[in-house]
Amino acid sequence: MDKVFPSAAEAVADIPDGASLAVGGFGLCGIPSTLIAALVASGVGGLRVSSNNCGVDDWGLGLLLREGRIARMTSSYVGENKEFARQYLAGELEVELVPQGTLAERLRAGGCGIPAFYTPAGVGTQVQEGGLPWRYGPDGEVVLASPTKEVRSFGGRDHLLEEAITADFALVRAAVADRHGNLVFHAAARNFNPLAAAAGRTTVVEAERIVEAGELDPDAIHLPGIHVDRVVQADDPADKRIERRTVRTVHPVRPAATPES
Repeated sequence: MDKVFPSAAEAVADIPDGASLAVGGFGLCGIPSTLIAALVASGVGGLRVSSNNCGVDDWGLGLLLREGRIARMTSSYVGENKEFARQYLAGELEVELVPQGTLAERLRAGGCGIPAFYTPAGVGTQVQEGGLPWRYGPDGEVVLASPTKEVRSFGGRDHLLEEAITADFALVRAAVADRHGNLVFHAAARNFNPLAAAAGRTTVVEAERIVEAGELDPDAIHLPGIHVDRVVQADDPADKRIERRTVRTVHPVRPAATPES
C-alpha cells in the first residue's frame, strides 16, 4: 500500500480541534517540524500533546504554543521555553510533568496495547503522593493537581502504577521512509519517534528521503510500516537547529619537560 501523501497539509488536514497528539523528538533533535508547521497553518487548536518537551519559543511545538493552540502538555522537560512557563503559571496551559523514562514507557506501552505498568520512578515524591499542579487559576491558585498513584511492592521495593499513553494522531520524523511506511531513523533522532509512532491511532511521518518499496534492507528498518499510516516529504533537511550550542576551548598542548630543559 502506497502511504505517501502529496503534502504535509493534506496529511494533517483531518486532525480536529481537541485532538490528542504524540509527537516525536528530543529537544530540537528529530522533531517533525514540517508537520508542525502544517498544523500551525491549518488553524487547529485545543490540542492535547504528549512529547518529551515543547520545543523553544520560535521552533518546534513552541510555534503551536505561541499561537495558543495547545491546551494540555504531557512532558518531562520544559526548561527552554519561556512562553511555556508563562502560559502554565498564568493558568492558560495544563501541564503534566512525567519522569522521562516513565514517559517513554507510557508511550511504548500504549503502542503495545499494555494499559498500565509499575515503575519505581517517582516513589516517595509528589509523583506518588499527588498534588503536583497541573493547572493554575488566574490568581495563582492550584485548580487542578495530580492524583495519588497506586503503590505496590515487588521484591521488597515499592512501585507506582502508571497508565499507558495513546493518541488520536502521532507526528514523527524519520531519515528514510519507503512507500509502505517502513522507517529508518538517524542517530539520536531515534529517540521518542518510534515510541510516539506506535502510540498513535493514526501515525503521520515526515521523511527526509522517500524511497521505493524494497529499497530498504529489512535488517536496517527501525520501525515497520504496520505502525505508519501516512508519509510526506520533509522540508529542506538542512533546516535543523541546535537547542543550546556548547563548545569546548582547546588549549595547545605543551611538550613534556625533559631533564635537559
